[in-house]
Amino acid sequence: MAQIQLSDAQAFILSTACAREDGAIFPVTASLKGGAVGNVCKSLLKRGLIEEIAATDLNTVWRHDEERGPITLRATLLACSTLGITDEQSGTPPAQTPTSAVQRRKGTKQETLIEMLRAEGGATIDEIVAATGWQPHTVRGAMSGALKKKLGLHVTSEKVENRGRMYSLSEA
Repeated sequence: MAQIQLSDAQAFILSTACAREDGAIFPVTASLKGGAVGNVCKSLLKRGLIEEIAATDLNTVWRHDEERGPITLRATLLACSTLGITDEQSGTPPAQTPTSAVQRRKGTKQETLIEMLRAEGGATIDEIVAATGWQPHTVRGAMSGALKKKLGLHVTSEKVENRGRMYSLSEA
């Protein structure tokens, strides 16, 4: 099977949708303006990477159909497998799995970062650097880019006496 080439905007929208439990495309978290979201979605629809389904939340409506009513979009199995996102046990994308939790790959540096930030008391940049082997700027970039923007996690920081700046994940 030929590999599907995706633009940055397409990959961002699909990875966000595949990370969601229901695979929903909307709300779009990418910084696309005007008709760009529509153009990206039309392209993904044409390629079978997303599909139209009946909308249950009126804030996520893609278009209105006279027969089916409000329509929204969700990622397909093809989209998640194209991105390499699958549930290790069943081989299906998390967005289409009956279980409620999204499965992430285990043993990755990103997973190590998330575990450290979820631990009691959080972690400092230096502790994360020691655990992952990343440079400090890479740690900060991963927290602001991958965790905050792509995964939608809420990263907080506070200055702790005798320890320095502590970063942790909190419920948003």
